[in-house]
Amino acid sequence: MSVGLVIVSHSSKIAEGTVELARQMAPDVALVAAGGTDEDGIGTSFEKVSAALAEADSGDGVVVLCDLGSAVLTTETALDFLDDDARSRVILAEAPIVEGAVAAAVAAATGGDVTGVAEAASHAGGANPAAADTASPPSDEAAGQAASDSESRTIRLINRDGLHARPAAEFVKKASGYDARVNVNGVDAKSLLGIMSLGLVQGADVTLTADGPEARKAVSELSELIESGFGES
Repeated sequence: MSVGLVIVSHSSKIAEGTVELARQMAPDVALVAAGGTDEDGIGTSFEKVSAALAEADSGDGVVVLCDLGSAVLTTETALDFLDDDARSRVILAEAPIVEGAVAAAVAAATGGDVTGVAEAASHAGGANPAAADTASPPSDEAAGQAASDSESRTIRLINRDGLHARPAAEFVKKASGYDARVNVNGVDAKSLLGIMSLGLVQGADVTLTADGPEARKAVSELSELIESGFGES
């Protein structure tokens, strides 16, 4: 089981299209569209949202993304009708609906809890994920320890279409499984939007750096994944 996602839109086509896109990144996550009125006109439906919340909730929680203000109002009304236990598992995220859905779906697929999945969605509309790390430099002792558990390698990207959405999602899922901090060309390897923002095309050099107990394993296995062409080359 994993956190489920509900996409609430005034348009059934927008909701269904967003679900279709996010499902390409996370096929095993419960993604439910609640778009349009009961007659599939432009608007929102209390009944559709209520049914979607029930369908998406496997017990691990639900994150809801909405397109416009009245969609939020409809969702909040539906939430008011849930019992306390079910309501406690639902978070209404403030996020761009498409980018947020993709980021949240990948976070759910990699085992994030409902709070983490909601944060992934919200961060999709925030600062540039490719921005440089502004954290304070480590102490000499910490730096020495990191150096002993660090690994780096540069690989040539062979995918014909570059590191587009599907292989990027596959990469992020794998990178999230290591006990190590992994970066790709300076960007957090666990950030789907960060990876995609790099615009890596066929022939680009991909530099993996990692530190932590599984740094060597992470760099080795992620390098193999890149060199395999993600099954697309």
